[in-house]
Amino acid sequence: MATVEHDADVIVVGAGPGGSASAYHLARHGLRVLLLEKTEFPREKVCGDGLTPRAVKQLVKLGVVGAGGAAPDRDRAATAAAGWQVNKGLRVIGGGVRLELDWPELASFPNYGLVRTRLDFDDLLAKRAVAAGADLRTGVNVVAPVLDGSGRAVGVQAEVGPGKEPATFHAPLIIAADGVSGRFPLALGLAKREDRPIGVAVRRYYRSPARHEDDYLESWLELRSREGGDKLLPGYGWIFGLGDGRVNVGLGVLNSSTAFGKTNYRRLLTDWLDATPPEWGMNDEANADGPILGAALPMGFNRVPHYTRGVLLVGDSGGMVNPFNGEGIAYAMESGELAAEVVVQALARPEGPERERALAAYPAELKARYGGYYRLGNIFVKLIGNPQIMRIATKHGMPHPMLMRFVLKLLANLTDPRGGDAMDRVINAMTKVVPAV
Repeated sequence: MATVEHDADVIVVGAGPGGSASAYHLARHGLRVLLLEKTEFPREKVCGDGLTPRAVKQLVKLGVVGAGGAAPDRDRAATAAAGWQVNKGLRVIGGGVRLELDWPELASFPNYGLVRTRLDFDDLLAKRAVAAGADLRTGVNVVAPVLDGSGRAVGVQAEVGPGKEPATFHAPLIIAADGVSGRFPLALGLAKREDRPIGVAVRRYYRSPARHEDDYLESWLELRSREGGDKLLPGYGWIFGLGDGRVNVGLGVLNSSTAFGKTNYRRLLTDWLDATPPEWGMNDEANADGPILGAALPMGFNRVPHYTRGVLLVGDSGGMVNPFNGEGIAYAMESGELAAEVVVQALARPEGPERERALAAYPAELKARYGGYYRLGNIFVKLIGNPQIMRIATKHGMPHPMLMRFVLKLLANLTDPRGGDAMDRVINAMTKVVPAV
């Protein structure tokens, strides 16, 4: 059999947060990394743009914020000038209550979050990967895996540039970080699981001088329309200030809701915003900055296995969005870091059973980290899909700040794994006793 010359030690498909984090950590360990991205930077991405402390921790590891980059904890003005809006917690609105919950003080995570548009956020992360030594190639659309005689992926087929010139790249291992579409794992026969939760989110930017410098991420548990006399709408909303005169406003609907797949989500967004105060500027089309865009949210490991035949799935490609709060960026970066650690160890072993044994650690560790938590999240999604249960929970839960602080820790997955307070110990115990997904 002819020997194939490898173009890299690892090919990473997709330069979103998961792909760039993978490439960064791989390159820092001295591996030759080929990072392939179908678009050109900067590029827009449908997202809420909010980053919890869990995501900030990963940005510190990448040197994007903290001592090596912007330092929100020390100089907020300089951080804002660098394009970041700092937040200190979550504001929850529902059941007639408006509650501000600061991010918890933990040893494991910073006590602040950030907001930044994906237009240049992804570009920043890709540049960090390049600075670490990764070979980033944009305008390269990966269309299919290259398989050997045993069905193992040993490379990728791609179309390069505007002319879609065919190209083939080879590597012993491939990380699929190609987002919710998951075209690469689909080509391997890995379809999404229909028994796992999925959401649909739409968002739009508005110019809003009154709301753009918010110290809190804002979450709406109830959406109402003026039409029909304060009519309750399906879904859950957010308003995140960007600090540049604009806000990111959006809503999501889960597949446990009867409205899922049967609703005009763009109309739903404008119906809700029409009922917001005029001084916010979100019910005036003249203040809109761009169209309403939508995307799917693949949750709770809705595509498995996360390793098979030379391919590791990272982030949305592996359905890793948190079912509790719709957060995907933190889990994309965390799984990217884990995938890199496993790949480094695997490539230090001979090809064959020894290497495969090392690679099997990736899905096993993902399951250990998130399996029980995501199982709880899947139950949570089914419960809140029932409007009556949600109404009762909002009415009786929102007036109790201590309970809501517990809920914040649970929904944002922010606990100290060892020690911590009583809330941490309860949440950690819950995720351990529940069978993993």
